[in-house]
Amino acid sequence: MGRKTSNKVRMYHRYLGFFLAGIMAVYAISGVALIFRNTDYLKQQVTVEETLDSNLSPEQVGKELKIKDFEASKVTDKEIAFKTGVYNVQTGFVSYTKLQNPYLLDKLQNFHKAKTGQPLYYLNILFGVSLLFFVVSAFWMFLPSTPIFKKGMWFAAAGLVLTLVLLFV
Repeated sequence: MGRKTSNKVRMYHRYLGFFLAGIMAVYAISGVALIFRNTDYLKQQVTVEETLDSNLSPEQVGKELKIKDFEASKVTDKEIAFKTGVYNVQTGFVSYTKLQNPYLLDKLQNFHKAKTGQPLYYLNILFGVSLLFFVVSAFWMFLPSTPIFKKGMWFAAAGLVLTLVLLFV
């Protein structure tokens, strides 16, 4: 690996880093926020009112509303009551409350949760490949004969050990 290759890789690393700075910030913020997805942290209570098909069973209501661990607390001929709301069996009208992230945070987190059918899927692939390039190109930032490269190898080894410990312990 010569100086010319090292300088070329440094240039690509630098400009790709500048280009992706905004999206990296989005992933960093939403990634940290996703750690708290199983808690009520930052979530707001919202009342939802909608009409479903009438005469649904409690299991069907839970499935239609996509409520995990749905459990009816009271079932009559006229309504199905559950922890956060009520479903009218005859009309299909349901009113319930749910917790959701603020609008902007929800949009940021959709970057992380994009699936193959969504346009953000391609952005996720591009971003993942770009991050992999950053990992590999970091080893071409300095010539191997320099003290900073040798010190960098010690840090890379320590980071690898920490990663393995966190993965397997």
